[in-house]
Amino acid sequence: MNPLSRRMLLVAAATAVLAGCASSSALVTGTKREPIPVERVKLYTQAPKKYQEIALLESSSRNSWSFTDQAKLDAVILRLKEEAAKLGANGVLLQGTANQGSGAIGTGIGGGGGGWRGGGVGIGVGTSFELERKVGRGQAIWVEEE
Repeated sequence: MNPLSRRMLLVAAATAVLAGCASSSALVTGTKREPIPVERVKLYTQAPKKYQEIALLESSSRNSWSFTDQAKLDAVILRLKEEAAKLGANGVLLQGTANQGSGAIGTGIGGGGGGWRGGGVGIGVGTSFELERKVGRGQAIWVEEE
């Protein structure tokens, strides 16, 4: 295997491993219940009248391969709901979302040349852009039906 193919294989393997890393967490503050399907978890932006807190949740769009702000937000909400479902919560009370810098990518090219009499010319071009991810916080809750 040539060095370039080996390097590409290592990059692909590292990407696969990182994609599997957790991008959400939970701090249990109440009583956990039996897990439920994520489809049964409802998102709340205002507290319902009667509920029990189960956990504090955090999530990010890290490793979601989402590029638009909306897609990143959708990934954060889905991950909050998935974490809540694992704890048996039927609701997530959203506490907020934000953008978070997660690094930058830069590239540049340059060139130069010298004449036989010691003269020289150099040219360079470069660019970079910041990478952002969405983060979100919420409470995993059990909403009692009225």
